Amino acid sequence: MPVKKDENGQRSVEAEVEVPGTPEQVWKAIATGEGISSWFVPSEVEEKEGGAAVSHFGPGNTMDAVGTVKVWQPPHQFVVETTEGPGAVASEWTVQAKSGSTCVVRVVHRWFASTDEWDNQFEGHTYGWQSFFRILRLHLEHFAGQSCASFQVMGTAPEPKGEAWMKFLNLLGIREVTLGQGIFTVAGAPPLNGIVRWAGQEMWPEDLLVTLDRPAPGIAHVTAHPMAGQVFLCVRMYLSGPGAKAVVQEAETTWQQWMSAHFGTVPETNIMDCS
Repeated sequence: MPVKKDENGQRSVEAEVEVPGTPEQVWKAIATGEGISSWFVPSEVEEKEGGAAVSHFGPGNTMDAVGTVKVWQPPHQFVVETTEGPGAVASEWTVQAKSGSTCVVRVVHRWFASTDEWDNQFEGHTYGWQSFFRILRLHLEHFAGQSCASFQVMGTAPEPKGEAWMKFLNLLGIREVTLGQGIFTVAGAPPLNGIVRWAGQEMWPEDLLVTLDRPAPGIAHVTAHPMAGQVFLCVRMYLSGPGAKAVVQEAETTWQQWMSAHFGTVPETNIMDCS
């Protein structure tokens, strides 16, 4: 989404999604650590004004996004302020009820800058939110209120992206991907059985969302991103239910071993426990 600018130097980008649920149910998913971790990245939130809000984008703490809750008005609005490249950035989240037991979730990032230096980065944020918002919607449709444990593994392949993606799918035994299709991986590949809920789009077909039966009920997000002359192949799984944590331990190891056997490795994975 394009950056909006005003004459005082304030800039903003925003993204929104309509999701099922009451404001209270949606608020729990977007404004609590347990809820955010079930569709985004491992996170903690102190649920009060002045509280800390932390999202973990990688192992250790070098990739943590650390902020402070500036506004806390459940179940409709909260604002977190972080310090990023341009300085202070306010991220405002709102939940607006609609008829038919749905809500609109909107996030707006605002910052002050006198140049366009950071515009492309924040425009990229909005496209990233669109991807994660699809996971949020599936979570609320199928697994709202359930405990969750999740993980991410990554491998690398040479460009071009399309060829790396096809090799990845072929090794899993997935020959065709269409919306609503049931898919399953072949013997020798990690289990990924379920229904395709998102099969990418013309400008980016290398993006797949599946509601899972195996390795456990939950959501899988499988995608490919070119970066620095190579392609990163990413598998995220958000598994739900009382047995999810135990399944994650085995599934993460299986996927990491398979990825290492067929693709270049990324030094560390991001294991996400959102129970």
